[in-house]
Amino acid sequence: MSLGQIIRKKREQLNLTLDEVSNRIGFSKPYLSTIETGKVKNPPGDKLLTGLEKILEFEPGLLLHIAHIEGLPADVRQEYESAEAESQKWRQIVKNLVDEKIDASRLSKLLAQSDLNIEQDKLPLAAGRLVPVINKVSAGYPSDFNDLDYPVGIADDYIRCPDMHDPNAFAVRVVGDSMEPKFREGDIVIFSPAAEVHNGDDCFVRFAMPHETTFKRVFFESDNKIRLQPRNEKYSPTIVDGKRINGLYRAVVKHEKL
Repeated sequence: MSLGQIIRKKREQLNLTLDEVSNRIGFSKPYLSTIETGKVKNPPGDKLLTGLEKILEFEPGLLLHIAHIEGLPADVRQEYESAEAESQKWRQIVKNLVDEKIDASRLSKLLAQSDLNIEQDKLPLAAGRLVPVINKVSAGYPSDFNDLDYPVGIADDYIRCPDMHDPNAFAVRVVGDSMEPKFREGDIVIFSPAAEVHNGDDCFVRFAMPHETTFKRVFFESDNKIRLQPRNEKYSPTIVDGKRINGLYRAVVKHEKL
């Protein structure tokens, strides 16, 4: 069903007239009618849809989601809906496994009947994950970065990164010249909390005491000491107690400033 059909069906289930909905939401009856019949020229805005969700007792965000999907270009929408349909098939298979304790032979038969694409090397290319850029050059490195719940507030920007699978990946614009010549001010570097950190890796370093961050090469010394080494030879390294650090995130991708 279309967005308009869904709205009309729910309104009728609640025995509400268009006049009643119009009076409660503050939009004209003719406009609401064009939405229900699919004749509206301009898509309904988020404010109207949010209001309809409350009045018609929809799950919060449902109408917004449907409207945003309907607003996608036809080819993108088809790709999205195909992926969602396949995802639902997988969820049903998992449910069957849990509910019925399906054995291996039955599972193979079920997969064969499902038409699911399980060959990863034949999956279409994707545009890549959108990674949040969590600082501006003029603001330095973010002092309130949280490695598992970022960004604190809204990201300044996003950068698309193909083949990035870490959902907690984040990006930072390089500040200063301490990591030259490999990293120059204005370059955008993507860090992955899931990547293992080894001696000599370029890392985003998060301190707990005091709460601050920096970008340096990391070397693990004896007695739980960590050497933070700038790549620029005019800067001296810093030795810190490992207990001061509560986050080391390895650089995995660099986008050079144009």
